[in-house]
Amino acid sequence: MSNAQVANDAVAPNAKRLLWAGFMAILAAGVGFALRGGIFDNWGAEFGFSATQLGAIGGAGFTGFCFGIILGGVVCDKIGYAPLVVAAFVLHVLSAVVTFMAGGASAYTMLTLGMFIFAFANGTLEAVANPLVATLFPSNRTHYLNILHASWPLGMIIGVVLGWWLDDHMKIHWKIQLALYLIPTLIYGLMFMGQHMPKSEASAKGTSFADMFKDVGLLGALVVGFLLSLFIAGTFGVSDTTARIIAGVLVIVVGVMTKFSFGSFLLFFLYIAHAMVGAVELGTDGWIQNITGNLFTSEQGKALFLWTSAIMFGLRFCAHWIENTLKLSPVGLLLVCSILAVVGLQMASVMQTFTMALVALGIYAVGKTFFWPTMLAVVSDRFPRSGAVAMSIMGGVGMLSAGLIGGPGLGFGKDKFAAEALQASSPAAYAEVKAAEPSKFLGIFEAVPIDGKKLAEAKEAKDKTPTQKAVVEADREGDRKTLKFDSYIPATMAVIYLLMLLYFKAIGGYRPVKIEEQNA
Repeated sequence: MSNAQVANDAVAPNAKRLLWAGFMAILAAGVGFALRGGIFDNWGAEFGFSATQLGAIGGAGFTGFCFGIILGGVVCDKIGYAPLVVAAFVLHVLSAVVTFMAGGASAYTMLTLGMFIFAFANGTLEAVANPLVATLFPSNRTHYLNILHASWPLGMIIGVVLGWWLDDHMKIHWKIQLALYLIPTLIYGLMFMGQHMPKSEASAKGTSFADMFKDVGLLGALVVGFLLSLFIAGTFGVSDTTARIIAGVLVIVVGVMTKFSFGSFLLFFLYIAHAMVGAVELGTDGWIQNITGNLFTSEQGKALFLWTSAIMFGLRFCAHWIENTLKLSPVGLLLVCSILAVVGLQMASVMQTFTMALVALGIYAVGKTFFWPTMLAVVSDRFPRSGAVAMSIMGGVGMLSAGLIGGPGLGFGKDKFAAEALQASSPAAYAEVKAAEPSKFLGIFEAVPIDGKKLAEAKEAKDKTPTQKAVVEADREGDRKTLKFDSYIPATMAVIYLLMLLYFKAIGGYRPVKIEEQNA
């Protein structure tokens, strides 16, 4: 397809304005995400949170997204996109108010709730933007969905630069820093105002609500149900059995609604793969400033985060060119990206110099660039009958995984590996600085971490005691082992994408399908 054709394949006269309005909406989410990641250390020092607790707060910034995008995706084909944009705008403002109320004994609760509301608003906006762009540009979804999601790394770049200057240089309070995401929030609200938005192919052809769910079916509901059970047990404190029963009811509801359609095996494995995308991309992004800041300096950590985000931003405008130049299908592109992510994270786990970090994290950034939007494009190409439903569930699965597995899992890994390193190097130091309560992950894994306040004191001390030196070195060793463990996720994804590639080759190659073909 020529550049002229790419530029003229929209189906509505205001397609480009809607594309950039969605771009700005996701940019607001990226700014907020980066600012939050940059002030984790502020929260740890001010409130004494452990890495696992900080991971859980950050995780709420993903789980809320899941509910926003799934609920929004379920209703957007029926009520239209405009009401969802208004709801997201209001929730973005409300989240700032709640977060700013954090303090004292309620700090953990208010920060977690504020992040959940913020993420719910982000999810609601993606429930609008993803199917809207897929509908507006049906001939080249991979290209335009990657452009839409280029706003995410751009938002992170802006957030990192703001945090770098306001936090490290001007020492501005974290509440003022976090409030700055409200500026792009106001802009996207104005850009969406008064715009007509076309219906999806499924909605325009009158596809019933039950038919939209048939491809998701029982298999897709099982994936969502599993993650939902983790959320319920971890958030509301109920037993694992009770949480599984509640999630089981959801699976039964989907079964009844679809007349117990088994669902698509391809979509099921896409959901599994996207759960891993959420864990390795967003879970890692949530911690990478903290990890690289520990291994080098805080400013170098922000510079590396800025570097990887800049790579993602630039490359997401090149998806169409890369596919055509390398003769790759979207699934082939995903396979190559998985391999690069493995290589980058393995190299990052042993990096010793800033130059080596630029190379290692640069390779990782190239790998993770196309995961999220290309996965959405594959679902839209292959399952048009589902309308916004399958795409929104896809995004929800990724974010829920990031919030429940990626963010807390990496936080737990940091706690566990750092504690083990300190125990091995200096048992006496570990006994002196270990936390009063253990860190837990998924209700199965447990480790007694280094106390958050004592870790912060050790890092900030100018004339470090032997104990503090041992604590800082153990914390760095924990970061390295965490990155190495993280690389196993894209390795598993590569196996899944390879199997998908072989499947499409067996059926004549990858191509988008129409609703009529899918129904037939």
